Amino acid sequence: MKIETTIEFKDEGGMNVAKRIVNSLAPDNMTNMHTEIKEDSVCIHITTEKITSLIATVDDLMMNAKLAEEIAEDLGE
Repeated sequence: MKIETTIEFKDEGGMNVAKRIVNSLAPDNMTNMHTEIKEDSVCIHITTEKITSLIATVDDLMMNAKLAEEIAEDLGE
């Protein structure tokens, strides 16, 4: 079975922070992931065959996104 999901980041204050966060996560993207930067959002598309792999991938991604957001806030961005 093929499972697909998209995580969409929107930054109401402007796309700069969302873009920085997603770009900082991009080097860790696996072959089943790709990032798309749109005008009003940033999306990470994930495809997998196992629900447990999807859960683990999304969990890791969100933890890393949280850390990147905290760092951006600490830097005043």
